[in-house]
Amino acid sequence: MAKKDEKSHKNAPLIGIDIGGTGIKGGIVDLKKGKLLGERFRVPTPQPATPEAVAEAVALVVAELSARPEAPEAGSPVGVTFPGIIQHGVVHSAANVDKSWLDTDIDALLTKRLGRPVEVINDADAAGLAEARYGAGEGVAGTVLVITLGTGIGSAFIFDGKLVPNAELGHLEIDGHDAESKASAVARERDGLSWDEYSVLLQRYFSHVEFLFSPELFIVGGGISKRADEYLPNLKLRTPIVPAVLRNEAGIVGAALEIALQHKLAK
Repeated sequence: MAKKDEKSHKNAPLIGIDIGGTGIKGGIVDLKKGKLLGERFRVPTPQPATPEAVAEAVALVVAELSARPEAPEAGSPVGVTFPGIIQHGVVHSAANVDKSWLDTDIDALLTKRLGRPVEVINDADAAGLAEARYGAGEGVAGTVLVITLGTGIGSAFIFDGKLVPNAELGHLEIDGHDAESKASAVARERDGLSWDEYSVLLQRYFSHVEFLFSPELFIVGGGISKRADEYLPNLKLRTPIVPAVLRNEAGIVGAALEIALQHKLAK
C-alpha cells in the first residue's frame, strides 16, 4: 500500500512562483506535462521590493492558488524563482529588486512565512531547466545552453538534463564590453539597431560562447524569441540554435520542477 501511495506523490502538481522586477506570478504546475493547471495568478511586485514586502506578496499568490480545486496537498513544497544569484538559499545579487536582499537567506524567509518547505532558484536557471525538460531541449543529451535576451542576457547551463546553477554567461567580456551591454534586447532598442545589425552582435556573442562550451544545442528565450525568424537564420554556428517554446510560463514551471527534483517528487 505504501508503495502505491509513494508513486501517486511522484509528479503530483506543485506550485511554482516567479518573482520579477515588476510582477510576481504563480501557477499550479502539472509536472508530467510541464504545463499550468488553470490560469496563472499575478500581483504587482511591491515598491520598494524589500524582503518582507515580497514575502507577503508571495504568500498572497500561494494562498490564492492553494484555494483552487486543483491545488496540491496543503503543506506541499513550493518552488520560487528570484532575479539574482542564489547560493545555498542566500541571495548574492539583486539588480532589479531592493538592495536589502543582499545576503538574505531567502529560503528561510519564505519557508517561515509560508509555513511549508520553499526553495529558491535563479530565474534564468528555472526557465532553462523547464525548457530543457519540457521544451525545445527535451531529450537532448550533453550540454544545452538556454540564453534569454531581454533587459540583460540571462543564461542556464544544462548538462544531461541537470542544471549547473548560476552560470552568468551574459557577463562574458567581448571586445572589452560586458556582452549584455551590447547584445541584449534592450541594447538593440537603445542603439536603434536593425535586425541585421543586431544579428552581427549576436553572431559575435554566440560564436564566443560556442567556442568556450561546444554545446549540443542553443535555446534562445526572452521577449524577442517571438521574433526569432528576424535574426536566428542570420547566425552561422556549428551548434543548432532554436527559439524557446515555454515563453512566459517557463519560470513558474522551472521553479516547481526544481523543488520536485530536490524533494524527489519528480523523476
